[in-house]
Amino acid sequence: MVTVTNEEELAKAMKDDEPTIEVIGDLRNKVVKIKAKGSIAWAIAFAALGAAVALAMTGVGIPAALGVATASVAAIGTSATTAAIALGVAAGGTAILSSLRDDYKIVEENSNRVVLKRR
Repeated sequence: MVTVTNEEELAKAMKDDEPTIEVIGDLRNKVVKIKAKGSIAWAIAFAALGAAVALAMTGVGIPAALGVATASVAAIGTSATTAAIALGVAAGGTAILSSLRDDYKIVEENSNRVVLKRR
């Protein structure tokens, strides 16, 4: 099991197809919010995140990219949207966000950590 504390580490672990990922720290809360939203809310958030990740990858930065992700902020909140944008930038695109939602399930969760297992 690999332990991650930030979006860059999570992106690397997922790109490396780690079978089990322990998420700790503030990132834990953000991952739970991303995973917890229903499919309709996630579809709305994902559309906005695509534009925000693309903008952030041009170098304008995540705070500026948040401006185009208002639908995502409404659906999953500011901190989860910021984490999703950072994860997308770290991975080079939004496919990592779909992978987080579809390819990993939460197998353990408490106030300190969440453990993701690849399906």
